[in-house]
Amino acid sequence: MEHVYTTKGVCSRKITIDMDGEIIKNVEFDGGCNGNTKGLSEMVKGLNAKDVIKKLKGIQCGFKGTSCPDQLATALEEILAK
Repeated sequence: MEHVYTTKGVCSRKITIDMDGEIIKNVEFDGGCNGNTKGLSEMVKGLNAKDVIKKLKGIQCGFKGTSCPDQLATALEEILAK
């Protein structure tokens, strides 16, 4: 199932996440650092969302208090809570 999350406090504008249960099938960032977001998207494919949350939650980009990986973790938390 596809989910769209509007990011807060980062360069990317939104994250589109395709899930099969708790397994991440695909992730696409709209905006952000192109190479980094593409790499992150590839790295999480096929992984359990709970494992990804544990690894990415709390990562900061500079002094923003969040990052694209942290926003992905937040989006996954919201998806799993539904």
